[in-house]
Parts: sequence; C-alpha cells; structure tokens
Amino acid sequence: MERWSHVLAQPALQPAHLVQAARKRTLCPGNPTSMPQTARQINSGSTDIRRTILPSSKVVPMTTLENTTGATYRAWSKLPNNTIGSVVFSVGMCLRVPYFSSVLPRVVALEPGRCEVTAPKWFGIRNHLGTFHAIAACNLAEVAMGMLAEATVPTTHRWIPKSMNVQYLTKATTSLRAVAELDSVPDFGAVTDGLDIVVPVSIRDTAGVEVVHADITIWVSAASR
Repeated sequence: MERWSHVLAQPALQPAHLVQAARKRTLCPGNPTSMPQTARQINSGSTDIRRTILPSSKVVPMTTLENTTGATYRAWSKLPNNTIGSVVFSVGMCLRVPYFSSVLPRVVALEPGRCEVTAPKWFGIRNHLGTFHAIAACNLAEVAMGMLAEATVPTTHRWIPKSMNVQYLTKATTSLRAVAELDSVPDFGAVTDGLDIVVPVSIRDTAGVEVVHADITIWVSAASR
C-alpha cells in the first residue's frame, strides 16, 4: 500500500464532461456568481457600463450619434478616417448638393464646431485673371459652413443660412483650404425661439495666406414636432 499512497493522496480525477460543465459555469454570462466583480457590474442593468470601465473624469453623456446629430455627421463618423473615407463622403455631399461640386470640394476634417475643406485650382473655378474666382471661394465657404452646421446642430433643432459677409483680401492663385470654426458650441437646449449664429470661415492658399474671409450667419430654431 505504501507505493500507492502518493496516488491516493491526490484529488480524484473528474470525468471530462464534468470538467467541461464546470468551465461553462465559470464563463457563462448568465451566472453572476462566476464572474469577477467588474464583470458582474457591467452585466448589471442598474450599473452604467461607462462608470465601471472609465475614470469618473472620462464619463461621456448617455446620448448617442443616432439621437443627437443628423444623417450627415453620422455618415462621416461611420466612414474610415482616411483619404478614402474623405473622398466617399465628399462625393455623397456633392450628390446631395450638386452646386458644391463646381469647386471639387473635399471635406478633410469634421466635428461639432469645426469643418475643414479643400478645393483644387482647376480650370472650372478660374476668373478672367486666371485666379480663383471670388464666387467660387464663396461656394467653398458655404461648404465649410454647411458641414459645420450639420455636425453641430442637433436633431432637435434646424438651421438655415441667413446672411454672408465676405472680404476678398488678396488674389488666390493656388488651391484653397477653408476652415469654419466656432469659438464654442452653443447650448442648444436653451434655444427655443431661435438664435443667430455667426460662423467665421477663413480661406487660405497653399502658403497659409488668408485670401478670403467670410462670416456666415445661420438661423437656428427648434425643430417642429
């Protein structure tokens, strides 16, 4: 018996099907007692998953793209963050607003409160001097403003252009880059009767010189129910 004593002292081996069942119980999401504390918190419907995973300073609002922004910004957010995504979005934009296509715009950056658009210097936008036509530059400014508004104004509100003040600062002899940017995003929850928002758009050439500056006023009001 002594020669078998070390074998008898070991835990009895369990059948394979019992071992497999035990593993399933350990990993099963429906068995909270088999989960680590963090996993149980995430699985609980009463616990905010973001507060379990993120530090309190990183908690984001419960709202989502689907109920805060329109289809335009949702489309941008779903496309890859590269040249292909930028081109696909810009083509779709021009199909929706054909007049934009005259300046061959490409949206290269878009987020609430900011939009950046480029336009090449090609034959179709030249004036009699061979430079970038002033009205073509206005069109580019409209593209930047419009996409900023689409990304900024929530679905609870609507917007429409109201006026444009344009300064032609110097001749534009190269391709252009328009940047529309707000100093801060308004509190749309407080907008009930309507609000004028001035969107400044700076248009620069490839050397970084501002050639056109536009201040476009849009009227924002609560969407009709």
